Amino acid sequence: MFKKILGTGAARAVNVLTQLATLIMGTRCLGAAEWGKAFIAQTDITFLLIGIELIAGSGLVYFTPRKKLATLMKISYGWIAFVMLIYLLLFNILHFFPNFYHTIVPEGYAWLVLLMTFVYSLHEFNLNHFLGKEKVGTFNWLFLIQILTQVTMMAVLVFAMNLRTAKALLYSQLCGYSLATLIGWILLFPNLKREEREPLKGTMKEMLHYGAFMQLSTLVSTLNKRLSLYLLKTHCDEKSIGVFASGTQVTEGVNIVGYSIGLVEFSALSNTENKQRASQLTLRFMKIAIVLTFTALLVICLLPTAFFELLFSEEFADIRPVILLMAPGIVFFSAHTILANYFSGTGKPKYNLYASLIGLSVTLVSAFILIPMLGIRGAAITTTLTYSALFVYQWIVFHRQTGSKLNQLIPNQGDWNWVKAEWNRIVKK
Repeated sequence: MFKKILGTGAARAVNVLTQLATLIMGTRCLGAAEWGKAFIAQTDITFLLIGIELIAGSGLVYFTPRKKLATLMKISYGWIAFVMLIYLLLFNILHFFPNFYHTIVPEGYAWLVLLMTFVYSLHEFNLNHFLGKEKVGTFNWLFLIQILTQVTMMAVLVFAMNLRTAKALLYSQLCGYSLATLIGWILLFPNLKREEREPLKGTMKEMLHYGAFMQLSTLVSTLNKRLSLYLLKTHCDEKSIGVFASGTQVTEGVNIVGYSIGLVEFSALSNTENKQRASQLTLRFMKIAIVLTFTALLVICLLPTAFFELLFSEEFADIRPVILLMAPGIVFFSAHTILANYFSGTGKPKYNLYASLIGLSVTLVSAFILIPMLGIRGAAITTTLTYSALFVYQWIVFHRQTGSKLNQLIPNQGDWNWVKAEWNRIVKK
């Protein structure tokens, strides 16, 4: 398991480096305004994916060990097609309300947003299947293909083709999703030949029930993360959005630790019924995530403003205060990621929904007060308050269910021995 975490962590580390390269190209070659527009388009895609992931989302990780691939593929692909038709109709209706429409979808980007949503949905199905089968290595390779293709195409579009708009980022991402999807299909389809048919209706009902809690939680969680963007667009300009988005990307990039551990945790807990083992793994993973996230953030926070100006250009001089104000929240978010995967992996996604609703209430109150007063700094403070609330609620529930105490989050000799033992096992292999 530790080897899977290291492999996933390595893939996510490559992702951070490619994101940093993309961020530098975007900020220096596109400018803050175009970069802000690209980030809004990405946020639109994130929201659209929620409807698709109601059935064809991360809940597949839970159902993959329990259901046949052919069944899951028929249900998921049918649902993707159905939801995309609804989105197409919705976008056409919104054309009659241009002021509202172009507030949430950048003008001229509607078709690209829809196409990226569709292709990413197919790519995500493949990723979730391999994760559910505990084929973490295959998952990581597909992920690496996606991100390396993306950063390569971004460089081609910006430097070779001189495309200096937000579409440079979106086109490059579309290329990455498309290639990874094709390779995923090559690996996936041979497995269909060995599977028998099973009833679809009962499985779809189970997936809908499980997915409803997960995606409602995702919807609210996405609102927690991105509501500030839309408020910034109302009270500030696209340049401010670009600066805030860049600060968010830098700090959230540190979450490779929590995401890497959380993916392996989710896969492992989805394949076990041992409650004591589940809680022990969760505590151990949480400690590792908190320590490594805090260490990485400390290094970033010590970097001077001149460093960020040199890296991204003088337009982004205000990025360091955003990072400093968001840093405490990112530590809480890393712990929240581990707890969220615990509840999802043990079949209790409702607690993630409740946590997200609490976080949304904090976001609504703080964002509407702080953003008009403090701009992007108010948005950063809002993020920290929201992530703190998520963790506090989930820890209370986890404590009541497992009897765990806060002092168990302090690393001890047993944790160090476990890490050494796992590392020695990897070295021997």
